[in-house]
Amino acid sequence: MNFSHFNIQNELIYTSRQGVALWLKREDLIHPLVSGNKFRKLKYNLEKAKMLGLDTLVTFGGAFSNHIAAVAAAGQLYNFKTVGIIRGEELEENLENNPTLEFAKNARMTMKFVSRASYREKTNDTFLMRLNNEFPNAYIIPEGGTNQLAVKGCEEILTEQDALFDIICCPVGTGGTISGLINSALPHQKILGFPALKGDFLSSEISKFAQKQNWELISDYHFGGYAKINVELVTFLNRYYRDFGIKFDPVYTAKMMYGIMDLIAKDYFKPNTQLLAIHTGGLQGLKGMNKKLNNKQLPLINFE
Repeated sequence: MNFSHFNIQNELIYTSRQGVALWLKREDLIHPLVSGNKFRKLKYNLEKAKMLGLDTLVTFGGAFSNHIAAVAAAGQLYNFKTVGIIRGEELEENLENNPTLEFAKNARMTMKFVSRASYREKTNDTFLMRLNNEFPNAYIIPEGGTNQLAVKGCEEILTEQDALFDIICCPVGTGGTISGLINSALPHQKILGFPALKGDFLSSEISKFAQKQNWELISDYHFGGYAKINVELVTFLNRYYRDFGIKFDPVYTAKMMYGIMDLIAKDYFKPNTQLLAIHTGGLQGLKGMNKKLNNKQLPLINFE
């Protein structure tokens, strides 16, 4: 995958009275469909699939998965057939009500809907062997795209121009993006991860790919867990767009940005700290989230 024309910019978006400066790396602008960390994670995996002569990508995801949408789009861009193993058999009957899965279908992704019990077996050798038998010319990509090649891609997020930053912040899902940042950070830099999920399993997942001790997870801003959101976060998203014209996805980057701004307000950072937040994209999920909010009669995310 070579989008050699893109030039990722860092934007200064906030400075506190104590001189804490918050910059945003606009990884979301890499590509409209394969953006942010999804591009980074897929880059070397797709290169390997091509090198092996494989013509099909098989991967895993849930109802509003950024990864599923990105793999479907990348398949069209780079001439791969794509297969999505989708968590939740009930989703097959309501495909038209799910913008993410409808997009994947329109991008010619074949979808196999499995029960949640079956989905939990997605890393099991027997399960993977069955997939290999069913799709013999396939390259299998893990849920969320995280593997060693994905981490290699994410190591390229930071560049020489980022040496001035003291702290690098990123949202955390499966741990691949933060692992790449940990590996490529300079000795004076610390990586702060903001998990979008509840649970303590992420530290061990990250430690599989990153050996440095220059990182910390801030677990206070998951808003109840993966894909959970409330009126407070919706209000934050809408206000931030009105004030700065920047869109954040509600599952990952919004929670990170809320957390960073809250920590700045609480004087968590030393005066004059230079912060860099990574915008990892994922905006395709907005339509699906607004459907959920509408069903719950909650305010909608409004980026108009």
